[in-house]
Amino acid sequence: MTKVTTPADHLYVQVAEGLEKMISEDVLKIGDKLPSVRMLSDEYGISMGTAFQAYYHLEGKGLIESRPKSGYYVRFNQRRFRDLPGVVQPAILSHEVSVKEMIASIYSDIASDNEKVINFALAVPDISLLPAAKINKSVMHVLRHSKDHCISYEHPQGHAGLRKQIAKLSFNWGGKIQPEEVVITSGGLEAITTCLRAVTQPGDTVAVESPNYFGIYQAVESLGLKVVEIPASPVDGLDLNSLKQAIQQFNIKACVVIPNFNNPLGSCMPDEKKKELVALITKHHIPLIEDDIYGELYFGKKRPRTCKYYDTKGLVMHCSSLSKSLAPGYRIGWTIPGKYLDTVKQIKRIQNISSPTLTQAAMAHYLQHGRYEYHLKNIRKALHTQCLRYMQAIVEYFPEDTKVSRPAGGFVLWVQLNKKINSFKLRVEAMKHHISIVPGKIFSGSGNYNNCFRLSFGKPWDDNADYGMQMLGRIIRKMI
Repeated sequence: MTKVTTPADHLYVQVAEGLEKMISEDVLKIGDKLPSVRMLSDEYGISMGTAFQAYYHLEGKGLIESRPKSGYYVRFNQRRFRDLPGVVQPAILSHEVSVKEMIASIYSDIASDNEKVINFALAVPDISLLPAAKINKSVMHVLRHSKDHCISYEHPQGHAGLRKQIAKLSFNWGGKIQPEEVVITSGGLEAITTCLRAVTQPGDTVAVESPNYFGIYQAVESLGLKVVEIPASPVDGLDLNSLKQAIQQFNIKACVVIPNFNNPLGSCMPDEKKKELVALITKHHIPLIEDDIYGELYFGKKRPRTCKYYDTKGLVMHCSSLSKSLAPGYRIGWTIPGKYLDTVKQIKRIQNISSPTLTQAAMAHYLQHGRYEYHLKNIRKALHTQCLRYMQAIVEYFPEDTKVSRPAGGFVLWVQLNKKINSFKLRVEAMKHHISIVPGKIFSGSGNYNNCFRLSFGKPWDDNADYGMQMLGRIIRKMI
């Protein structure tokens, strides 16, 4: 083989990716013995230590296993993954939303800090994956160097330094955003809610994906809006033909989408499809509220574009936050609302004057000095590995007719079970064993997805996670 000439800290990754490709293409089959560490070192022209790292990397993903005094063997092939969940076709109807009772009944479990609970419900990365020490240093720095100790009101539009850093982050998806175009919010959901409020009135109809993040349904309900649920695929997201049909039938005032690694499906809309979506809403002059909260958590080589990238008329209201990648509790979100900037700024002032000063200043400092890109590289790698391990557990522990999504980013899986299973009852049974999941019904405003649930793989794979997945599989089999 040709000698690898990549920087030393990336050598093992390149070697591991080559072997992973051979496993996925069945060149190396389950049970095949891999070359010895010494042989791998000779074939690739790398050190023994680098060869060990490559095997350790694949072992962490669950793709190979080490057998004492025997060597390394292929353990798992992605071809074993289950079928994808089906696409549910909700009736194209404009209807009111009522999901708050069910959400309230499970929210205490989702946010539980009970150490006994194996929490597959909470859609945030585990604290161990976040740079807590560096963030703490940023907090201390701004406290020491702020002239008012960060206790004064912040600018209603947001901390100037933070808006500058967010404008720089837009380069990742090809954006050319100025700090003056950004409005800081208290988390991503406030950004979405504020944008909805800016372009709708009570009684208006908005189009949303189905299934969809339950917080969006709560926002729609709180504003007295109606929804038309548009079916979405676990592979490429929103069905544009169904959206076109809905636009012809109803007076759609806004469209809300999560194009990159949708919660709960994990789907990623291809860039060309995003371009087509933006062209469609532009043709009908419909504001598009884009939730890009997971966009930086991609597993591939390249960050997917945003809908905002294709926006030429200011109709895309881009929303995101640092809650899923850096600091969930700091509640730092933002919107780039395009032509609706002045309206959004006014609503922000009325809602809460401004977001907290300390957390904004700390995040501005961290983004400038904390090596955020390096952190993102590490968390992407960790989440990709965890995704594979959880999917393997579903193959091994759940019934054979189980279907699961295959996300290329984010940290949630959408699991579809036998139609006999009611996932809300499954949640109740699972909680008896201190295992928390989110039933599928709350991801729809019209009661769909009874036999589905969302499972987060934000928790690193360990013995507790393995036990929790085994137990879930046993409970499901008993329910069938």
